[in-house]
Amino acid sequence: MNRPHPDSPLELPADDRATSPVTGYTRAHWEAAADGLLKAAWQWATPGSAMLDLPGRPSASGVRSDGLEGYARTFLAAAFRVAGAGGKDPHGWLERYTDGLAAGTRTPGRDDAESWPLIRDHTVFGQPMVESASVAIGLRLTRPWLWDRLDPAVRDRAEEWLRGALRHTPAANNWYLFPYSVAGFLESVGRGDAETARARERARDLMEVWYRGQGWYADGDGRAFDHYNGWALHLYPVLDAHLSGDAEFAAHYGARLSEHLESFALLFGGDGAPIHFGRSLTYRFAAGAAVGLGALTGHTPLTPGTSRRVISGALRYFLDRGATGTDGLLSLGWHGPHEATLQPYSGPSSPYWASKAFVSLLAPEDHPLWTATEEPAPSEGPDRVLALPAPGLLVQSTRADGIVRLHNHGSDHVRPHEGESAAQDDPLYSRQAYSTVTGPTARANAADNHLAVVVGG
Repeated sequence: MNRPHPDSPLELPADDRATSPVTGYTRAHWEAAADGLLKAAWQWATPGSAMLDLPGRPSASGVRSDGLEGYARTFLAAAFRVAGAGGKDPHGWLERYTDGLAAGTRTPGRDDAESWPLIRDHTVFGQPMVESASVAIGLRLTRPWLWDRLDPAVRDRAEEWLRGALRHTPAANNWYLFPYSVAGFLESVGRGDAETARARERARDLMEVWYRGQGWYADGDGRAFDHYNGWALHLYPVLDAHLSGDAEFAAHYGARLSEHLESFALLFGGDGAPIHFGRSLTYRFAAGAAVGLGALTGHTPLTPGTSRRVISGALRYFLDRGATGTDGLLSLGWHGPHEATLQPYSGPSSPYWASKAFVSLLAPEDHPLWTATEEPAPSEGPDRVLALPAPGLLVQSTRADGIVRLHNHGSDHVRPHEGESAAQDDPLYSRQAYSTVTGPTARANAADNHLAVVVGG
């Protein structure tokens, strides 16, 4: 067994350079990574298994919401891991999540160690709405081994808690895909109604408004183009269509995903690093989720060998550079802990949205994603300059050094209604250029790659 970093307890199989000549990673490495991350996180579970109270600074939503986040986000990794193995669960992950679901929904809203916080509007400690989508997708993926075996009373309690996402107001961006995912799960288990249909139609209508072309969505009104395209705006509708077998929506959203990957796949450097641009970068290798999803569903312009090169390159990039500390937990940061990477909503469990990358495990071991020999990533091919008028980005890659540069001419995190009130720009969006080997200076430091007009009084 190999340790990807000397400070990490994570153990992975020996490199396989026959089928993976660039990264050395195979499907077995992905399974071992998922198991290792879950093992470390579950050391911090509450007695009833409803919360994973990971150590670290709390988020703006508070410690109880953070504990739910720990349960929900790791559940995604466990669900992809077990579903991809056809229900085989050698570590007994699903038994723990079954116990946690029962405990968390027994008296939701109560201020105790196990009860999940209620889902409210996004303006009122709304983070549980985000986590409801991960719970719903986890239950959908593991239905034969978890949901179908639950006591009917627990199923009813879980439904009632999840429906809070349908009855409250999301933030006006990718958050609308959280009730969409909850509704999709409820409909998949025969619990759909007018309420679930309304949530799904509302999200689909907004997706059409936000779509700007060339495979890129704005994250809500305005011009926020970032990694949320891959790990949210494409992932939720395409995965939903894949699980439901809805050919119409699979074709509609899948075509957009495929077009997105034509440009997005170029945003990973020769060392595997995704472009350091936009918010929530502590989700790290979740950046590869859309690439894996494209390979799984067939909605991709990439060969299987190239897809695995990109996703395994991103996973290895972070594991090799200390993303997990001596406790095996994903830290709040980029390589390791890094405060400037974070947002107020970042909490100890936030990095586990990286679990979305494990969607690749839904591809069985005989899938071409895992059997094909790795091929070079797009950034390892001929030098390229790619203009993307829809999001206003210019991508430049150079094979000699493996660096990808992003020249930003169109993305910003300032919403239209904030044009006259935004007091500060965001260095994760407002710099003129970004790359796979650099990050912007923090907001409190001197600006770099920045043009500003100062109006004197």
